[in-house]
Amino acid sequence: MSRERFEDLVAAAMDDVPVELMALASNVAVVVTDDAPPDDPELLGLYEGVPLTERDTGYGGVLPDRISIYRRPTLAICDTDDQVREEVAITVVHEIAHHFGIDDERLHDLGYA
Repeated sequence: MSRERFEDLVAAAMDDVPVELMALASNVAVVVTDDAPPDDPELLGLYEGVPLTERDTGYGGVLPDRISIYRRPTLAICDTDDQVREEVAITVVHEIAHHFGIDDERLHDLGYA
């Protein structure tokens, strides 16, 4: 799958997140990166930043949080475009949840791990 098509799937997954929820997101950027970090090459996505639940009055003047969606690792575990679309949707929701302070244990309980 081309990078452009993968980016379109990430954009579509973002569009599927309820508007009311995304309106609460703050100072976060979503990017597509081809490869996961070398120390975790099978990682599908990563949230880097300060979750909303941990921000206080001292939070400010910082670069945006970053959600990375990794293209090649996602493609490696999927056989069809439909599987890629589904995995991208799950990964996007998973990483946005981290932005809102939801940890992996709770995401697992909700079926997003």
